[in-house]
This record gives sequence, structure tokens and C-alpha cells, in this order.
Amino acid sequence: MSNVAIFSGANLPVTAVAESLKKLEQAAPLAMVFLKMDKTGHWVFGADQTEVEAGTLWAVNPLSFTHGFIAWGKGEVLAEHMAPITEPLPEVGAPPPGSQKGWEQQFGLCLKALTGEDTGMEARFATASVGGKRSVQALGSAIAAQVAKDATKPVPVVELKVDSYQHKLYGKVQTPEFHIVKWISMEGDEDVQKLDAPATEEPRRRQRRTA
Repeated sequence: MSNVAIFSGANLPVTAVAESLKKLEQAAPLAMVFLKMDKTGHWVFGADQTEVEAGTLWAVNPLSFTHGFIAWGKGEVLAEHMAPITEPLPEVGAPPPGSQKGWEQQFGLCLKALTGEDTGMEARFATASVGGKRSVQALGSAIAAQVAKDATKPVPVVELKVDSYQHKLYGKVQTPEFHIVKWISMEGDEDVQKLDAPATEEPRRRQRRTA
């Protein structure tokens, strides 16, 4: 595969960021596509809801974690206030008119595709769901532990998976999962060249899913 620059800001204080990431456990530039897991349990991105290629690997930028609040109307975002995890939660006033649940706490992060058809694509993931926030909390805690062990490789390379839990009212609820497969440096060293693209038995057209 061709050379892929991972993240800018390699000289930023990753150790300090890792300390801030620990707060997630206690809490409940370039154009990017929006990445999410839809209600059917499929990872999709962009306005066309293109399904993520199975088995692709993504690098999570440890400097990109954010927290804040979002207010949803009927299928649309009415307002969103986010801040880096190194800063306090942003202050918000009364929820905007028409909001369905008022202000909901939200966590976010940014990723870059390292393998597959979308190599090099950058994406933003944000979630206000219980399961989604737990997945971001777990990832943040893993990064903090990794930095304490080896600060030279703070970037988790993950495969986007699906987990689930049983809800009293709604039954089985599917949730996003970031499955860590290895750790690499911020610069995108030779380890990236050793990553394998997903193996498929035969090419298939990826689906576009309705929101």
C-alpha cells in the first residue's frame, strides 16, 4: 500500500491529553465525513450512508477526543456545543425550541481509514447514546493506559465492530465497538505498511443505507 501520513501534531503533549482522557471514565482542518453505526447495526458514513467496508482498519487520533452537548429535533440537529476533552464541558443555556430530549451529553473523536477502498479518508464519530458513550469511554481509558506504558505509540488501530446489551424495554440493543488490533506512533511509521487490507472472497458493491 502507498505511504499514508497519519496525524499532524506529532509533537503535541500526548501524555497530557491521556491524563484528560481518564475523565471520560468518570463522566457519563480537513473536510471529514460523519461516521456512525445505524439502527440496523451497520457502520456507515457520509450523506449517502455508505456502508463501511468489512474488515477495514482505522487509526483513532488520540488528540481528537471531545465532549459536550447536543440537542436533537425531529431527525435533525438543532444545536451542538463541543470542546476538546482537555477543556471543561461547554456551558449551555436553555435547550433550543423543538428539542426532543433537551441537551444530551455527547462524546466525539476522529479517525482515519488505513486500509481498504477508503484509505486516507478522515471521519468524525460522535455519540450521545448510552452504548456509544461507553465505547468511547473504554477507548479513552485504553489510550490512557497505553500512553502510561509506551507513549511513543499512542494511536490505536481499530476495527469497527458491533456489540450489544439487553434493555429492559427495548430488548437487544446494538452498540458500536472499537476493537483495538495494534498501537502505532503519531507519525505513521513503517508499522502502517504492514497492515493488511481486508480479505474478501469476491468483490461486492457496498450498500447505501437510508438513515
